[in-house]
Parts: sequence; structure tokens; C-alpha cells
Amino acid sequence: MIIVPVAIFCAFVAKDLLDKFPHHLGIFIMAIAIIFTVYDLFLLLLTSGRDPGIIPRNEHPPEPEEDYDASTSTADWGGGQTPRLRLPRMKDIMVNGVAVKIKFCDTCMLYRPPRCSHCSICNNCVERFDHHCPWVGQCIGQRNYRYFFMFVFSTTLLCIYVFAFCWVYIKKIIEERQVNVWRAMLKTPASIVLIVYTFIAVWFVGGLTAFHIYLISTNQTTYENFRYRYDSKVNPYHRGLVQNFIEIFFTSTPPSKNNFRAKVRREPIGYGDVTSAIDTDTLDTNMGKGGGDLEMGSKPSWPSLGYEIPEDPEDFQVQSFEGSDTRGGIQHPRRSSWGRKSGSWEITPDIIALAAGVGGEVSREKRANGVNTPPGNR
Repeated sequence: MIIVPVAIFCAFVAKDLLDKFPHHLGIFIMAIAIIFTVYDLFLLLLTSGRDPGIIPRNEHPPEPEEDYDASTSTADWGGGQTPRLRLPRMKDIMVNGVAVKIKFCDTCMLYRPPRCSHCSICNNCVERFDHHCPWVGQCIGQRNYRYFFMFVFSTTLLCIYVFAFCWVYIKKIIEERQVNVWRAMLKTPASIVLIVYTFIAVWFVGGLTAFHIYLISTNQTTYENFRYRYDSKVNPYHRGLVQNFIEIFFTSTPPSKNNFRAKVRREPIGYGDVTSAIDTDTLDTNMGKGGGDLEMGSKPSWPSLGYEIPEDPEDFQVQSFEGSDTRGGIQHPRRSSWGRKSGSWEITPDIIALAAGVGGEVSREKRANGVNTPPGNR
């Protein structure tokens, strides 16, 4: 979308303009177009290949605070990975005298810093998250927003440059051949294609440039602006027009918090590792035991499934046989809807016949194998 139009411009427009200006000034038209394109692609590389400000994930959940109210309802927690921890879902911190809420990220297991958000596409928490740009294939955040704006702005200028000199070339044709504008345009179809292309493109990149100039002047991010966070309250990050631009373009970029060249540690996390990372005193007692066992990956306990474990193992064997289905030699927990007519609890005749047949086969197999049924189970 950048290289091909510029190549067409240099091959069919700028080349013919080399001798159209005195003192060989026409060569600067092609040189500026090439330099501008290289600069634009360099900014694109910085935007897409730079760490936008990814916050490394915690291997374990943070420790709960001592002053946190343990009676906090678990309804405040969503369906994330850590709903059983007694951690506040949100915290209030002060930024320039204004209370700002920060949220706990279930995926990264950390409290997001102010202006940080979790990108659903990259699946990372990004500092000063602006948006995820599909054109560059990267999140736009604290460490690459400056280069993203410069890339969009330079692309706008490149579109205007190509658009303007295409019309200059058409004007030169009109003056040399003494024809009207329509006949001159037919003499250079490449210029017509570039004029249409750049005219359409400049509305997108030019509009995006104007929008981000407004965001920089008010010290907002695209994410914050779309959520209308500062329509009815004070923006704690607004420092004035000049200071806002200085913050974006003339401050040092913070170093990356990630070492992307480091070797990945292959440490499988087992059940013991997960439970050891979570203090048992912080578990929510309102959660069901069965639900907790299933969530943590352990085998469900019998009471959580509705079975009562008696002290006598023989009684438990009887209860489990009576409360299960033995079709195909596989026991299933009893379900109220099996063998029941619609609207009643009467056992249907086909289920009775099937149960009698299965019971007879089991008895014949036991007699054939010499196994006697205990008197208490007959």
C-alpha cells in the first residue's frame, strides 16, 4: 500500500518531471519521494517491531491485603481464573489529586497500572494502552505510540506529496501540448490512478492524524476517548497543551520490562504448584466444595455429587450400586430423568424389562463363576 504507489509515481511521473524544471531541480522530486518512503517504512518497522509496553505476567497471584474486608461478596468476581481469592477486584489510587480505579487482571494475575488495559488480541496487559492496530499488527501503547503517530503523519504527507505532483505533471502536459485537462489526463493514466488512490487514502490517514492530534492535545488515549471517561469528570493526566506534546515527543522512552531473547523456562505447573501459590486462608468459604475441586483440577468428592459416604464400606457399595445404571458394564450416577414418563415419576415398562434382563444376566454370570451373593444383598 506504500511501496507500490511510490514505485508507480517514480516510474511514470517523477521520471518525466526530471527535465521539466530548470537547473535540474526535477531530480529532487524523485529523491524526496524515495527518502520519504524509506523514512515512512522505518517508522512502520519501529511501530510494529517495538515492545508497546507489555507488563510481564505474575507466576502467582498477589498476596491478599491484611486490611481488606474478608466479607466481600464473591459476586463481584467474574468467571476468571482467580475468583476464589479474597482480593479486591478494584482499587483506588490517587493520580494528581484525582482518585483513579485500577483493576485486577485475572489472566496476568496483577493489578493493572493506571491507563493500562488488557489487549484481547495480543492477550497481554499494555501500559498506556491506546488501541490494537491491525494494519501494523501490533498494540499501540506507551513505548511505540510516538512512532505510530509519526508513521501516520508521514504517510499523510506522502499521500499529499504524490497527489500534488501528479497534478503538476498534468499541468506540464497541458502547457507543452496545448490541450485541455481531460486530454492531458488521458496522456498519463498512471497519474489518474495515483490521484484517485491518494485522494481516498488521505481521508483515512489524514483523519486519523487529526484525531490523534486532538488526543495528544488533551492527553487521552483512543481507548479512553471511546469509553467517554472524561466527559463528566476531570482528566488527571491533562497537563496543558504544550506539556502534553512534550510528554509524547520529548520524553525518554521507558525501557522494556521484558527480555524477549531469554530462554523460555519449561516448568510444568502441577496441582501442587497451583495450590501452593494460593494461601488456604484466602480461599472463599462461600464456594461449593465440588465446584472448587473441579476448578482446581482434582477429582470431585462424593459428597459434592450428592452421595453420602457411610462408615461401612459394604453399605457404600450397596448404595453406589443402587444409585447407578449398569448398562454396558459402566456405572453412571442416578439421574431423575432416566426411565421416567413425561409429567410423572412412574417407571416405564421397557426400563423395568431392561433392568430385569440385566439383573438376570448378572446373576447367571455370578453363578457360572461360582460367586455367591451375600444374604444381605439379595
